[in-house]
Amino acid sequence: MVRICKYLSKAEWFQLFIGLLFIVGGVALQLKLPDYMADITKLVETPGSEMHDVWIAGGKMLAVALGAMLTTVAVGFITARVSASFTQRLRSLQFRRVESFGPEELNRFSTASLITRSTNDVTQIQMFLTMGLLMLVQSPIMAVWAIAKIAGKGVEWTAATGVSLALVMGAVAIIMVLVMPKFRSMQALTDNINRVARENLTGLRVVRAYNAEDYQQKKFDKANTDLTDTQLFTNRMMSIMMPLMNSVMNGLTLAVYWIGAYLIDAAGLTDKLTLFSNMVVFSSYAIQVIMSFLMMSMVFVLWPRADVSAKRILEVLDTTPRITDGERTQGANNPDGTPIRGRVEFRDVSFAYPDSREPMLEHVSFTAEPGQTVAFIGSTGSGKTTLVNLVPRFYDATDGQVLVDGVNVKDYMVQSLRDKIGYVPQQSVMFKGTVASNVAFGDKSQAGVRPAGQSVADIELADTSMPQGREREKALRAQSGNGEMLSDAQMADVRQAVAVAKADEFVTRMDGTYEADIAQGGTNVSGGQKQRLSIARAVWRHPEILVFDDSFSALDFRTDHDVREALAREAGDATKLIVAQRIGTIMDADRIIVLDQGRVVGQGTHKELLGTCDVYRQIAESQLSEAELAS
Repeated sequence: MVRICKYLSKAEWFQLFIGLLFIVGGVALQLKLPDYMADITKLVETPGSEMHDVWIAGGKMLAVALGAMLTTVAVGFITARVSASFTQRLRSLQFRRVESFGPEELNRFSTASLITRSTNDVTQIQMFLTMGLLMLVQSPIMAVWAIAKIAGKGVEWTAATGVSLALVMGAVAIIMVLVMPKFRSMQALTDNINRVARENLTGLRVVRAYNAEDYQQKKFDKANTDLTDTQLFTNRMMSIMMPLMNSVMNGLTLAVYWIGAYLIDAAGLTDKLTLFSNMVVFSSYAIQVIMSFLMMSMVFVLWPRADVSAKRILEVLDTTPRITDGERTQGANNPDGTPIRGRVEFRDVSFAYPDSREPMLEHVSFTAEPGQTVAFIGSTGSGKTTLVNLVPRFYDATDGQVLVDGVNVKDYMVQSLRDKIGYVPQQSVMFKGTVASNVAFGDKSQAGVRPAGQSVADIELADTSMPQGREREKALRAQSGNGEMLSDAQMADVRQAVAVAKADEFVTRMDGTYEADIAQGGTNVSGGQKQRLSIARAVWRHPEILVFDDSFSALDFRTDHDVREALAREAGDATKLIVAQRIGTIMDADRIIVLDQGRVVGQGTHKELLGTCDVYRQIAESQLSEAELAS
């Protein structure tokens, strides 16, 4: 908790300082109450006292109590404000840090754990700041101040208070020793129950297909029982604390009055009134001391979980991504001074995963010139996906160099490098929104720039201060799905990209067409439709390099052929890197690179490789007929 406080802003530290002043003021006011109580007691016990004086002392006591209440409200307002803004920043910092993680960092934290750290763990810290911070600061101040007030008022009373404090502190220490390990495991168990629930929801079709509902239910019940048993243990242990504190507090009150009665009975007539007044004051202050420790015990309920949560959050925030920014934003130039655009080169590249002893790629070298189509084929596990993942720096090469536009990818700013690339992964990812928002995804500054000479009507439609402009904005916001308005030019680009990916065949039949809803994960569209929308998303960026990681596998042969023809026509100047399993997808590529166990075993065109590469010929013979091989 101390380390995570470095993320508090200066304004929040200032607000906490103001809150500290209110806390000190509130403690001073609360500890003034027993003095007024003693004054009232003296007035009541003293013969001849005026009722007017009692009313004045009572009024002062009421005003002080009201002031103490107002300071408590002010402190609560400040801590609530600080905790809300602080935890908002923590969530944003975690989200931003996770976005910067590569696959290597993500493998260290499960998805369920990262979600728990951004939600449940942050909530624990917010609860502590809102409720525990006041008690953590106020309790020691009140305890020390109250002890100073009663010091010297009676050895017997002081001894009784000391015994009570020893009992309280001993009980709290024992309980903390028992529950702290459970608090640490509770967050891990929360991760586990989130993981099981998430797996069940994302794999619901497989669960039903294999009649595994009971199996999944047992798995969830076990995770649920483990978490419940741990929570019950901690709650039962912590529930002992409150009645224990009350018992000690009541016992101390009885001890103070019993000792007071003994002392008053043994004292002379003149000392009885003083002793009675001291007893009333001492009992009030002693209760304040015990109440301080009672509040501290409440802190001990909140602190352990908050401390464990803070450690888990710091694990994320302190993780430094391995993929770091370079300084370059542009590629190199050709000898004639024109910029190189879309050139990809691998120079003796080797790569091994961080947790692997054996390299996944070894001594891979090739060059893909602008406008060329370079395809990669090989058996499962030969390193095809790993190879293309080195281009956008999802991983960095262990040895050798990967160059884009004549510059090592490690020298680029990551954002500048990825602005050059349109990437279509193996598993198509759809986001909740609309067709338009899924195609026009990411930074829109690179696409859809309207040329000069737009009509007055177009300008009016773009002007949201005009009625027709406001209506247009509503429609476009609905299309974007994320609150960002798409311009007419951007929507034209969306339609063009969808047409290139041959997705307009089904998009135009959907209810709402480009404004049609897409469910989270694209569960309301088929696998082939998701692939075509993913291809459209990459085309929409107008990148210099297009990377297709087995992105045609869910398409039928005709659609596959039509999409590749459209890509050759509409993105002919872009370098295309294609990972494929089907020979038919890559037969027309300018160069085919054959991989086997991480090594390049053949390069060339389809016809060249049939005669020179045994691995390629075996793959071709398994997929093509004799007539197709001979043609």
